[in-house]
Amino acid sequence: MAGCVHSFRKLDRIARGLGLMDSDDSYATQVSWWPVIAVLGTFSAGKSTFMNQYVGQNLQRTGNQAVDDKFTVICYGTDEAAAALPGLALDSDPRFPFYQISRNIEQVAEGEGRRVDSYLQLKTAKAESLRGKIFIDSPGFDADRQRTSTLLITEHIIDLSDLVLVFFDARHPEPGAMADTLEHLVSQTVNRPDATKFLYILNQIDNTAREDNPEDVVAAWQRALAQHGLTAGRFYRIYARSAVLPVDDEQVRDRMERKRDEDIADIEARIRQVEVERAYRVVGVLEKTAKHIRDVQVPRLSDARRAWRRRTLWISSAVFGIIGALFLWWSLQGGHWQGFRFTPLADLDFRFQIGTVAAVAVTLWLIHLKLRDWAGHSVLRGLKRSESLGSERDQVAGAFSWNLKAWWESLASSKPRGWNWRRRRQLEKVLAEADGFVQSLNDKYARPSGSDG
Repeated sequence: MAGCVHSFRKLDRIARGLGLMDSDDSYATQVSWWPVIAVLGTFSAGKSTFMNQYVGQNLQRTGNQAVDDKFTVICYGTDEAAAALPGLALDSDPRFPFYQISRNIEQVAEGEGRRVDSYLQLKTAKAESLRGKIFIDSPGFDADRQRTSTLLITEHIIDLSDLVLVFFDARHPEPGAMADTLEHLVSQTVNRPDATKFLYILNQIDNTAREDNPEDVVAAWQRALAQHGLTAGRFYRIYARSAVLPVDDEQVRDRMERKRDEDIADIEARIRQVEVERAYRVVGVLEKTAKHIRDVQVPRLSDARRAWRRRTLWISSAVFGIIGALFLWWSLQGGHWQGFRFTPLADLDFRFQIGTVAAVAVTLWLIHLKLRDWAGHSVLRGLKRSESLGSERDQVAGAFSWNLKAWWESLASSKPRGWNWRRRRQLEKVLAEADGFVQSLNDKYARPSGSDG
């Protein structure tokens, strides 16, 4: 993926030239270069138990109540003993998917950005199962109690993850009580273009065996989730391998254990597969970002420049029209015209005529620049208030502000500042490189011909 890094750097230079990015930012920091697996779910759904089982260590605290209210990033560590590090370790390291997340938290919840340690922590463990990948274990999801900042982090995690394991407590399939939770964990994800990365897991299914038919429990969950748009897809049914299943019927117990082992094996296989999927995802982010700049952000800036030009023309026409009318009224009232000859100017020495005309021209030009700046800032205020721009509002507004600073550039062209044939060619080159990366990955993992070389 070294070539991808160079392509991201090219994209950074293009974005900085357009004013879309600060000099200390990079698109490369907006994507995790390691595979990311998110573990989401409700309180007491067995997320931490699953993580401990997968890692082979008691890394996360477990219990029927909320035992941890932080998002925990889990990765491979070199020390034999597990280590816990504060959220600052994630917020300040561009290699992790939470780089500068405190800025985003601060934007939605003033003052909370300084409390990043209250939201995040980093845990490391020397376990081969963690090598080359990152897990994110979330606190129990209870939408009624979630702060805006916590929801922001949850959405951020979902966006950047290669695989999302959504855990539900199989003992509680009541759709009414789970309405808000299902809204955030199901309704808002089923229509995503990457919906296939979500695995819905019914955990602790063993606890239902004494009172209910496990198939009936699964059916109840299917009905509950179908009400929120999830009408297809597989439900994984698992419980801890260490659990002693209190079922008298040996056939039922054997069937549940066999189903559990099959589903856990499939989940672990998907986790191993994310290493391949991550490579494609990084290339996909590169291509998506390049196309977004070309097809969305540049046209938006062009539209803003056209609005700026129209507003400047209207304001300038009005102001200069008033100035012209006042001058004409004054000069006619004073009798300063002999035909088309303006006598106060005509009676001056030629050098003074030139100087006067130049002074008037400069004054009018300065007035025009002031009016142009005023019109531009009115467009800028509109961009900052625009709901249609969504999360890109600040970025587009910042880029347009970059255009406002170029007072020497004509408004005749709607091309944004910094957008020229050279940068267009660079962008097309990045897109061609992205296609080449995909082909290289295909050559590595796929051989339709059946050949080995």
